[in-house]
Formats: sequence, C-alpha cells, structure tokens
Amino acid sequence: MDGRQFFRAVLACLSIAVACAAHSADAGPDTPIRDRSLIELWAAGQPAFGQYVTPVPGDAASQASPHYTVQTGRELAANPILDYAFLSLEQHYDAESARNVAQGLGSGGEDAAMPLLVRIPPISTDGEDAARARVSEVLALGADGVVIPHVLSAEEARSAISFFENVDVWSPDNPDGDVIAMLIVEDPDVFAELEEIASLPGYSALVCGIGSLTSALDGDREAAEAIALEVLAVSRRAGLVDLMTVDSESVARRVQQGFLALLAYGPESDDAIRLGRAAAGR
Repeated sequence: MDGRQFFRAVLACLSIAVACAAHSADAGPDTPIRDRSLIELWAAGQPAFGQYVTPVPGDAASQASPHYTVQTGRELAANPILDYAFLSLEQHYDAESARNVAQGLGSGGEDAAMPLLVRIPPISTDGEDAARARVSEVLALGADGVVIPHVLSAEEARSAISFFENVDVWSPDNPDGDVIAMLIVEDPDVFAELEEIASLPGYSALVCGIGSLTSALDGDREAAEAIALEVLAVSRRAGLVDLMTVDSESVARRVQQGFLALLAYGPESDDAIRLGRAAAGR
C-alpha cells in the first residue's frame, strides 16, 4: 500500500462516522443529500456490488421503452446485499424514471439511502449541450453519480469531465467529494488515447464496456478481455475505479482481478452478488 492508498483508507474510516452529519449541515433544503457508503468502500479498496435496474419481466412495452416507478427503487433498497443501483437511460432518456428510482432508493431515510448511478446517452447521440444538461438534471433529481458511455477520444473525455465543473466530484485529487463521475470507453479507436484519458483530473471511474467492445471487434471476446484488463491496470495506476459486469461464473474472478465496481444483471444477480461478497470477504 502506497502513501496515497493509506491516506484514502484512513480517510474512509473516519468519514464513515461523520459523513451523514456533514452532509446534513452543509445541504440546503433543495440540495440532495448523497450517500457516501459506495465511495467509502472504494476509498478503502473494497469492492462494491450493484444491480441493474430492470424493466418488469414479460412486459414487451417496458423492455422497449422502460419507465421506472418509485416502487422499483423501494424494492432495490430493500435488498440488503446491494451496495448501489445502476439505472441505464442510454437508449431511452427519461428524467422521471431517474427521479422515481432515486426517491424509492431513499425511502428508508437519509442514513439508509442506496446510491444510484445513472447512465445517460452518449455525447455523440444528441451533442454536448444535451449531455451537459442531462448530467445536471440527473444529479438534481437525486442520483449519486452519472455514467457517460461511448467516450470516443481524450478530447471528448475532457468535455465529459467539464459537465461536472460545478459539482463536488469524488476523484483521486478530491477524496472529500460526494458525486461519482464515470466514463466508459468501448470503441476500438479510443484505446490509443487510454493513458491520456486516465491522466485527466476531475473524475472518479474509467470503465471498459466489454460487451459493446466485443461487438465492435466482431465478437472477439479474447481481444476485448485483454483490452478490458489493460483499462483496469491503467485505471488502478491513476487511482480510478473500474467497473465490470458479472454473473455467477465470473464474479469471483473479477473480484480477484481487482475490479472495485461489480455490476450484476437479471434473475440470478443476487446469487452472483452473494458469491462476489464471499470472494471479497464481505
């Protein structure tokens, strides 16, 4: 453990005791009070286990254009093995769904609120102005972090980070921050600029979208896996978190490899998370 890692681990232990009180004192009546339990796990080098927010099973309409209710968030909040929820609005941006899920996740009170990460459409879909507005909107609605997929270059990564300029982002240079800014790289050409992207200040997590990357590589899973592990190594050197999707067969291996954000999906996600927590000693 180097000096920075030791400092962050000590900080995490101290902040567990005081985080909620500090946020309550600093926040105004219209300011979302964000849960730091996810950040505290990561700052201490511990893996966190999350689940995709999913549409109602068997509802064809919801699969194509899902809309999530407050009850969706409440059901996730009631699951004691989850550390966070991951809401993907990449294909269908719906601010009301983000608000509903955030409200449901916080239904147990400030001290019991489950962190929410929201993935918005890529910058290339509707342009920088739309992406910037969505970051602000999602955070104002109560999300703890925003995920920007398909970052295509170091220049676009700088733009994405600039969307959080007026937000207290948790990052290697700001361990007291309480908002998560996550960038996903998943297009083959971007990896030539991987080191430059990782060196940029002001964000929390750098992730390889292995599913999209595999498709872009014509199904070459082995090549995509090698790139994903390169992103993991570069992220760890930069002090950034890396996320990986998991199932029951892969979760223990991903924990051992050093991914700090493990994201499960589907009806067997609870089983995968239990296996992952056991592998992590949690």
